[in-house]
Amino acid sequence: LARLSEVIEVATKAFEQFDHTKALETAETFFWSFTDDYMELVKERAYAHGDFTQDEVASAVIALRIALTNLAQLFAPFLPFAADELWSWWQEGSVHTAPWPKPEDASHSKEYSLLTYASAALTMVRKTKSDQKLSMKAEISNLTMTGNKDFLLEIAADLKAVGKIHNLEIIQGNDLAITHLEFAPEA
Repeated sequence: LARLSEVIEVATKAFEQFDHTKALETAETFFWSFTDDYMELVKERAYAHGDFTQDEVASAVIALRIALTNLAQLFAPFLPFAADELWSWWQEGSVHTAPWPKPEDASHSKEYSLLTYASAALTMVRKTKSDQKLSMKAEISNLTMTGNKDFLLEIAADLKAVGKIHNLEIIQGNDLAITHLEFAPEA
């Protein structure tokens, strides 16, 4: 959400300067990063699959709703019908009569280095599966990852859920790396 706040700020300034291309490019770039990284990372938590508390599930769902609300508003000038349809799924009225988003509507914190770190960790897990020509749903019985232990512990539950990792060992290290991996036998 902190990153989305910056996107809203940049897109708003671009619109004010009649630079519609920059506004669209900024929203699109965020959208693809959001769907590839954040949504993938928290989808298991948002669906309450796994060992997540109600607060953790609620946090994911609220963040997704805030992001989708703001994305619908950012895309409305470019994709008017699609944005309005998306808006109608959970909002009253039309996205076109809603006020333009403000950066503070999206963000509660300017810290998003954790998401960047989570994205890098998830990319490593995906690449390992891809290199082995396995499905992203392939289960991992044991994975050892080194890196910033505080960050890795904070994202461990989401990483385990989306990566289908049964046992995740985290070791403090300078660089983020997978140091050991065992795939579960295929059924």
